[in-house]
Amino acid sequence: MSFVKYAKIAIASAIAAICLAANASAQTLLRDAEIEQFLDDYSRPVFKAAGLPADQIHILLIGDQSFNAFAGGLVMGVNTGLLTMSETPRQIQGVIAHEAGHIAGGHSARSDEAIASATRPMLLSLVLAAGAIAAGAPDAGVGILGLGQTIGIANALKYSRGQESSADQAALTYLNAIGRSGAGLVESFKNLSNEQIIHGRRINPYMQTHPLALQRVTALEERAKTSPFYDVEDSPEEIERLRLIQAKIKGFMQDANSTLREYPYSDQSEPAHYARAVAYYRSADLERALSEINRLLADHPDNPYYNELKGQMLFEFGRIDESIEPHRKSVELAPGKALLLINLARALSATEEPGKLQESVKDLKSALLLEPDNSFGWFELARAYGALGEEPLADLAMAESHYNSGSKQQAASFAMRARTKLQSGTPEWRQATDIIVASLGSDPAAGGKRDTRAPAPKPETERRPGEVPDPQ
Repeated sequence: MSFVKYAKIAIASAIAAICLAANASAQTLLRDAEIEQFLDDYSRPVFKAAGLPADQIHILLIGDQSFNAFAGGLVMGVNTGLLTMSETPRQIQGVIAHEAGHIAGGHSARSDEAIASATRPMLLSLVLAAGAIAAGAPDAGVGILGLGQTIGIANALKYSRGQESSADQAALTYLNAIGRSGAGLVESFKNLSNEQIIHGRRINPYMQTHPLALQRVTALEERAKTSPFYDVEDSPEEIERLRLIQAKIKGFMQDANSTLREYPYSDQSEPAHYARAVAYYRSADLERALSEINRLLADHPDNPYYNELKGQMLFEFGRIDESIEPHRKSVELAPGKALLLINLARALSATEEPGKLQESVKDLKSALLLEPDNSFGWFELARAYGALGEEPLADLAMAESHYNSGSKQQAASFAMRARTKLQSGTPEWRQATDIIVASLGSDPAAGGKRDTRAPAPKPETERRPGEVPDPQ
């Protein structure tokens, strides 16, 4: 799944800053390969049923424990709270289908002002199971990309009741087309309506942007019950998968003591082991964390995300050599996931051994073919090249990192520095030139003028900013 490929998001407020995990009360943009795969599995069939380009819709995971979701353009945001507060996967899929109805209906087209203020997000490898990484300061531990106290696009996309009803009906159409029950969407809206009645003024964010009316929910339920799939339940395996994801999110998002109270040692279920593994890891109790994750791996050795978590635990606690094997196994078990490749590459680079540094470069190039906009992947590639003494390539990778995080002046500066050391006319030299022109709108070396000459045929290895050659 290309989660961040060329993502351009209508966010009314600019991205704030990189901050430490202590500031977890703010909404955050998170990355996690396991959760992203879950969302992809439940959204892709819906998008196809809606006639939407599934490969072009970017689902953002928002680190906020309130029940909320939003959609605009070809972007959908899902709060972690939607995942943890839902009782079944069909409730989550129902909300996804409703948001897909907004996208298919072009309901965000009226948000011209929000779209005009779109900003390229710093979509870094912020991996929940990987401890999350602060760009430019990997030793800082668990870092998160702060979006301030609000997600601007969510506030901008306040739909009318007519649009809401239209999205409701569209959602039921999509769910029926893929043989899924619309009961989940009805259940979610009923729960929100009850919450509004019970808590009065404490209105859920989702209800502020998606106004509910009793008659609307009633109409939704009446039509949903006409579907032959209305009584189709989620399988035990689907529900268990959701429980594991919920345990993981709570382990990372909640205070560790709260997690341990919710999942006491007397609970020997798989989700409980998962939650405790994360809680102990976050509490710097590595031995207990390893005990819990090893228990899971003994029963499920081929789970890539358990291997990923074990590798990250060992890496963050300085046991670099030991972390490589579980990271490598996670990549073998779940190939084609950029985040897992980047985790492995970080561990290989940290050994500072020439052979492993070369392997790190290869893995990072593979990751960047999957996610060309991943600025942290470019940053790690710059570190690996620097350790190998490849200074021009390190500068070029840093230019890409800055370009893809929106720091165009710095991108141009590194690209110009790289170009002075690269052989003229090579793919890397042209890549640096592309970054300069894309960042500044012109090439200072050409007298500050745009290059209006007809481009030469593009060699197979040449690439625009954000592209990398196939790994050797």
